[in-house]
Amino acid sequence: MNIKAKVRKFMERFFRNQEIADDENIFEKNFINSLFAMQLVLFIEKEFGVEISNDDLDLEKFKSINSICELIESKIN
Repeated sequence: MNIKAKVRKFMERFFRNQEIADDENIFEKNFINSLFAMQLVLFIEKEFGVEISNDDLDLEKFKSINSICELIESKIN
């Protein structure tokens, strides 16, 4: 399973009955709360074996499935 598929599968657990486009801003849609944000960071670190630093905690890096995948790819490579 590729990065985008894993991220989408994780997000679908929280956003049942909500279609989220890969480039859709999840903050503008009010899909995010602080608990979800922490769970997302922990998921990324565990699933992809990367560390999310304080410098990475920028809304732009977490605003969409595409931006989350870009962050993960930058950490892996």
